[in-house]
Amino acid sequence: MPALVLLGAQWGDEGKGKATDLLGGSVDYVVRYQGGNNAGHTVVVGDQKYALHLLPSGILSPGCTPVIGNGVVVDPSVLFSELSGLNERGVDTSKLLISGNAHIITPYNVTVDKVTERFLGKRKIGTTGRGIGPTYADKINRVGIRVQDLYDESILTQKVEAALDAKNQMLTKLYNRRAIATGQVVEELLGYAEKLRPYVTDTVLVLNQALEQDKVVLFEGGQGTLLDIDHGTYPFVTSSNPTAGGACTGSGVGPTKITRVIGILKAYTTRVGAGPFPTELFDEDGEALRRIGGERGVTTGRDRRCGWFDAVIARYATRVNGLTDFFLTKLDVLTGWEQIPVCVAYEIDGKRVEELPYSQSDFHHAKPVYEMLPGWSEDITGAKSFSDLPKNAQAYVKALEEMSGAPISAIGVGPGRDETIEINSFL
Repeated sequence: MPALVLLGAQWGDEGKGKATDLLGGSVDYVVRYQGGNNAGHTVVVGDQKYALHLLPSGILSPGCTPVIGNGVVVDPSVLFSELSGLNERGVDTSKLLISGNAHIITPYNVTVDKVTERFLGKRKIGTTGRGIGPTYADKINRVGIRVQDLYDESILTQKVEAALDAKNQMLTKLYNRRAIATGQVVEELLGYAEKLRPYVTDTVLVLNQALEQDKVVLFEGGQGTLLDIDHGTYPFVTSSNPTAGGACTGSGVGPTKITRVIGILKAYTTRVGAGPFPTELFDEDGEALRRIGGERGVTTGRDRRCGWFDAVIARYATRVNGLTDFFLTKLDVLTGWEQIPVCVAYEIDGKRVEELPYSQSDFHHAKPVYEMLPGWSEDITGAKSFSDLPKNAQAYVKALEEMSGAPISAIGVGPGRDETIEINSFL
């Protein structure tokens, strides 16, 4: 019963969609277990590029069943827009399954997200403004709306009323906004009920039965390790657990059933949104990484902050996720540099630190300690095996593997589906 977790080992945007898609042909189920449409995956199939936000990447693989687990928050309007876009391009989306326990992003969650972030001004977190955080807050406060609630109008009305009691006080008295009418929200949400019905099921039961039948299940995390609400660079994080533990709570599959945990690492580092970033570059190298790597957020449309590879972060990701393998992406972007700096440690208050500091203040003041590795100029996009890579590119990969604490089992050498070197099989 192979159950694999695939997640970002940095701040997200590492190329998880490409890795998931690579495995898609051998996988029976691909499960999103947390986050919402604040995540973005770009998958290139032939000459076609697909930008996915809420749907699991496995939806592009025929024969694979995509699943939105109970840990995900779902904006129905975004869901159906994304499904419609794929259907128009000839993609079969009929096998999608959605947990009845997943929470709904309501219109008032989106409103609260936007006005709160605007109110924070310079102290803003850098959210996507899509209602993700307020929806998770409602879930924890036990006033959330679940998918299954759409099928009982009385329960739905009571829950919307309960949620709006406090929110309308905040909107009118603190933010000087108009109160939101319960009936309007209920009517809008009920309008999605029958459209959702064909997809809604007990996904916990489905996934556990699949594993009992020796099916291959891949759990796909959104965002990345350093954006985890518990283990990331708090408060500049997402509102859920993209780390490996979140795969269990967000899907209802127990930890003893997980066989491998694969971390996706970009050959350099990027970040979208506010928060500390020790290796961030503000020079022409940073601009070159952004331009060559096409570093613009799939969901946000914002330019990504770019910096050199950070081995301290990679080691941390290995530890908190229990990583068994790495998938190294975008190695081709580094072609052309004579020397490539790699952050091997931090300097904090004059002291060398080789592990991620738990103190937010220390991490904010961390300065990267670099080791210079020789670069390469040869085009590597046609490489089919590790031995096809230039010697310096091979040495770079081996150095990153040694520093990060887990074997690099696959390498992305271009954006295409077939532009990947597989060193060790994930299955």
